[in-house]
Amino acid sequence: MTETVAAPPHEDEPPQPPPSDNGFATGARVLSVGIASTGIFTFAYLATASHVLDKASYSRISLCWAIMFVILSVIYRPIEQLLSRTIADRQARGAAGHVLRTPAIIQSSFALLFLVVALALRHTIEHSLFNRSSELYWILVIGVLAYAGSYFARGWLAGHKRFALYGALVFLESTSRFLFAVAVAVGIGSGQGAVGLGMAAAPFVSLCVIPFAFTHVRRVSAPAEIEVADAAREGPAHGQVEEAATDLSLRHGGGFAFAVVAIMLSEQTLMNAGVLVVAANSGADGLTSGLTGFVFNVLLIVRAPLQLFQAIQTSILPHLAGLEARESADEFHRAIRLTVLVIAAFALAVAVGLLAIGPFVMKTALGNHGYPYNRFGLALVGLGMGLHLASGTFNQAALARGRASAAARCWLTAAALFVLFVAFHTITNEVTRVEVGYFGATAILCALLTFVYRAGGAPAAAG
Repeated sequence: MTETVAAPPHEDEPPQPPPSDNGFATGARVLSVGIASTGIFTFAYLATASHVLDKASYSRISLCWAIMFVILSVIYRPIEQLLSRTIADRQARGAAGHVLRTPAIIQSSFALLFLVVALALRHTIEHSLFNRSSELYWILVIGVLAYAGSYFARGWLAGHKRFALYGALVFLESTSRFLFAVAVAVGIGSGQGAVGLGMAAAPFVSLCVIPFAFTHVRRVSAPAEIEVADAAREGPAHGQVEEAATDLSLRHGGGFAFAVVAIMLSEQTLMNAGVLVVAANSGADGLTSGLTGFVFNVLLIVRAPLQLFQAIQTSILPHLAGLEARESADEFHRAIRLTVLVIAAFALAVAVGLLAIGPFVMKTALGNHGYPYNRFGLALVGLGMGLHLASGTFNQAALARGRASAAARCWLTAAALFVLFVAFHTITNEVTRVEVGYFGATAILCALLTFVYRAGGAPAAAG
């Protein structure tokens, strides 16, 4: 009788083979369906809110949305990126472990820091930003804290290429949020509080997919010495692989995460600084007149495609990290080139459409809030959106190659120029100033990141 002896975990177990490259195309397709639907429902939520609320209330909802998603992108998206890149990189090298400890520490620290700051500034947030609305304050606080779990789950799902569940998570988030606006539209609820509550409830609903994420996960008890985040190391790493596998994860993972914090802050500055600067310059009059909400609506041209492009970003980072780890340079460049070509065609089509029927569509869907839509300004924002998406692609290439710091410098430069352009009266019309400033900033950003991409890999110290 033959006795079967179980092999010790990890020591005798052969490394898992790298995932098939078909995973990128399949993941992008699956995510595109889920996140395209998400973009539609997000747009529908804001469009419905625009119609069921008065101008002042919608401006406050727009401001709450802008502030919330600036915070989310700055403190949580870096952890999503860190988890996604690190897990994919380690799988491509045949390493074990889920590297959750360091991202969890960083995520928790960011959430705690936000809570402390939000409580300390409660009076300012309620009175100066939300016109004495305590309900919007608590919607902001609860929503931001709840999204900590949602974004952590996204990074884990992306790194393990569980794209169907990732798409389901963001789909549930957007549809549940939309239902709160529908409830107001049909008379079940009323006011900005009922509409805004969707922003706080959505992350809780999205986490319903988490139990399904562990259905087919292989249970592996990794030794402590390999449970590290080696996301900040450079390229294929060669002889540095073993060193990175045993180094203190907070140094490498923290460096990567904080570079991505700068990137996400800059991206959200491009998307929301126009709204925030207009709100600051116009004060209560901007909320009452609807100017803040109108500027927010103009930049929805950027928000919807960027949310859709999360499908590509989410799948392309682990894909590129795997290619870089396996030194597949030709495939790496091919993935970037194809993505940029698709973006260029999409952006051109959007700009032409906005030039032809943009004002009619925007006014019908969102209302004008007392201000007219300019077709040339909308088309310029459409072109800027394309440059923004292309910049995001080059950014993912930089992250996959360990050049997060170089990418962060590009983003910070473009964001600073945009804020300066909008804050000073470079153009008399505030809406036109935001439109022109956005296009110019994204053009500069795309040029800088193209240079970083063409420069290729870099020494570890430069990454």
